[in-house]
Amino acid sequence: MSIADNIRKINEQLPSSVRLIAVSKTKPVEALLDAYNAGQRIFGENYVQELITKQPLLPADIEWQMIGHLQTNKVKFIAPFVSCIQSVDSQKLLSEINKEAIKNNRVIDCLLEISIASDGSKFGFLPDEIFEFLANDLYQSFDGIRFCGVMGMGSFSSNETIIHQEYQLLFSVFNRLKNSIFANENTFCELSMGMSHDFGIAVAEGSTLVRVGTSIFGERNYK
Repeated sequence: MSIADNIRKINEQLPSSVRLIAVSKTKPVEALLDAYNAGQRIFGENYVQELITKQPLLPADIEWQMIGHLQTNKVKFIAPFVSCIQSVDSQKLLSEINKEAIKNNRVIDCLLEISIASDGSKFGFLPDEIFEFLANDLYQSFDGIRFCGVMGMGSFSSNETIIHQEYQLLFSVFNRLKNSIFANENTFCELSMGMSHDFGIAVAEGSTLVRVGTSIFGERNYK
């Protein structure tokens, strides 16, 4: 099947409340253009170098999202144009994003990354940590950041029960934040979870953004 066919097939499985992010890491610009021409407008990249290389070569109305682990010293390279940084996993990173956003006269959408994988292989705030961090109100001083929700990665497991439990945990964290700390913030509405192998489970558990690469573009091109 073509990239366009793959995108259409995935979108047919998604309710209107869920948006598709095409994860384009290691893929050439030509493949991204195929996806763009099929109507895809949101692309997620894992690596800053790839993101800043591809962005100038592709249409200006693409919404670029950073979904991979982000080092503070790389924020300045994407701050001028990135639409959303999903992988915010520390106060230090938040401070740097805020600084660079203000330098660029922007407000950058951010998702707080929560560590939910039982295999312990992922970055992010632990569920209890995020409430402790936000309780001190320091986050309110970040004028260059709009907090839009949370993101998490489930375990790479064939056990669907485990994946359901992890996504239920992430949904509960999101719900608690939305109904307490961000109760007055209508923009805090995104729950990013689900990838090629498990986005059906993620949607069933409340995801609003799914991050799909392999099912659109095929297997990753290893460098």
